[in-house]
Amino acid sequence: MDTALPLTTDMKLVLGLVGFTMVMFLFERIRADVVALVVLVLLGLSGLVEPELLFNGFSGNAVISIIATMILGAGLDRTGALNRLAGWLLRRSNGIEQRLLLFTTAIAGLNSSFMQNPSVMALYMPVASRLSSRTGLSLPRLLLPIAAAIVMGGALTMVGNSPLMLLNDLLVAANANLPSGAATIEPLKMFAPLPIGLALLATSLGYFHWFGDKRLRGKEDTGGGATPARTQSYFAKTYGIEGEVYELTVGADSPLVGMSVGEAEALRGAPLLLALKTGDESRLAPPAEARIWVGSVLGAMGDRQAVADFAQNNFLRLSSRLRNFADLFNPSRAGISEAVIPPTSRFLGMKAGDLGLRKNLGLSLLAVNRDKQVLREDLRSVSLRSGDMLVLHSIWTDLAEAAQSKDLVVVTDYPKGEQRPHKLKIALAIFAVSMLLALSSRLPVSIALMTGVAGMLIAGVLHIDEAYSAINWRTVFLMACLIPLGWAMDSSGAAAWVAGHSLEQLPRGTPVWVLELLVGILTTAFSLVISHVGATIVMVPLAINLALAAEGNPTAFALIVALSASNNFMTASNPVVSMIVGPAGYTGKEMWRIGGPLSLVYIAVSVAMVQLVIR
Repeated sequence: MDTALPLTTDMKLVLGLVGFTMVMFLFERIRADVVALVVLVLLGLSGLVEPELLFNGFSGNAVISIIATMILGAGLDRTGALNRLAGWLLRRSNGIEQRLLLFTTAIAGLNSSFMQNPSVMALYMPVASRLSSRTGLSLPRLLLPIAAAIVMGGALTMVGNSPLMLLNDLLVAANANLPSGAATIEPLKMFAPLPIGLALLATSLGYFHWFGDKRLRGKEDTGGGATPARTQSYFAKTYGIEGEVYELTVGADSPLVGMSVGEAEALRGAPLLLALKTGDESRLAPPAEARIWVGSVLGAMGDRQAVADFAQNNFLRLSSRLRNFADLFNPSRAGISEAVIPPTSRFLGMKAGDLGLRKNLGLSLLAVNRDKQVLREDLRSVSLRSGDMLVLHSIWTDLAEAAQSKDLVVVTDYPKGEQRPHKLKIALAIFAVSMLLALSSRLPVSIALMTGVAGMLIAGVLHIDEAYSAINWRTVFLMACLIPLGWAMDSSGAAAWVAGHSLEQLPRGTPVWVLELLVGILTTAFSLVISHVGATIVMVPLAINLALAAEGNPTAFALIVALSASNNFMTASNPVVSMIVGPAGYTGKEMWRIGGPLSLVYIAVSVAMVQLVIR
């Protein structure tokens, strides 16, 4: 390959777009999916991608596969499979902590081989909460090992995570721009990375068994996140939220008459107002604009003395016996929960007051836990960030409905909405058939997985509206809009130019495995900045061209990129990591101290295994 390739205008435009994408992802002033859409439009306006090809990313096998895995995962969850799993894990571990940790992390890793990593983490958080409350094993000791196993287990199949799903589409697209005489790059089979994934999963289990768990025990000894259960005492200790509920009846001479609930809550010394009865209508989480009238009854939560003082100051009749709200506040029907804001939530950057959580979702926001700082005052003006943990009070069915939108990931184990345990065997059978079809080289993986989706819908495991709500459209748009950027990197020659000039900077005769190691390190560094999807799309064309220039195996180089793009156990740019930091109370320093060495081991194992498997 000619390493002295001239830099053309098209190359400059593509490299400029890559730089723009990296900067925008790094500073997060604009949502990542919006940035991706802007990049897509700029590729079309500049003519770097043909108009008839510009939107082909939306119909690509990778995007269809990711939609299918989201729906299949929702189907398995709807059957209550993971609730059964928690019970099975407890029985098999026989109360032995190390065995429970090993079983839980290993099975989570295996689950991630056929479901999206964030989806698996979302399903396992209430499982971890249930295991923690039943065994006394702290969440910090559970969540990071589970997250690491999920990330590493994603390498077991070609549908385990977004980078591997993207890989085959990028390999096929690269064939159009190969130099004359170069062999065609073949797509990888469904279970091609299985030996690599097994080695990585075993590495994760061994790392936390012999090294990581000792450090997490140290965190437990210092009191960080040691409270085992999300109980009333836990919320009282962590957030100062007392679980006692009182009824306050509004008299004719009360200054609250005519006020809205939001105005009443803003009064000095006001308790948390969680319910309102006006006339014959009672409801939890009354909207802020709901009016208080003579005879209205308020459900207030707080310290008894504080509530009594508020009642006296505002001429309210206090009753500790729940005559009007006994059914609403029944623990089997409603209660307090914690939920994390994931990096794909549409709530990011929005103020809590603008979301209308009470009015639209039936959720009362009690507090926000951000970086170990608990926010209780003026919550309506708090702008939400990724990783924020919201403390909520609601009816459980409302919480379950809100969780279906994927804008909140509920940490607390709570009574779920409609489950279909009688469909479990049917769901497992349908899923097994779709996996067997995916093993066939005659069918694309996307068709095999969509066959499973159709089967679950026909069998009633899922309803069609539930399938729609299971799809995280932000992830879909992010991927589909960035795929053409990878095509432009390849077709413009920008990837070949960067690869050629990179090779010139290295000593002559540099071994191929050293180049693969450098590609893995560079991809990992990119993933810390521009997400695993962005890193894959930018780096795969570059890695293929570097392999061709160094007479290496393009498939091996590209596979190392796809594996390394998920190699981030330290920062919130990994969506799985961002979901566990708040619930477990990890600090940034702790994540780097425990996750940093694991990332180095990950690169070494993945490069060594690719050398053995891909020849």
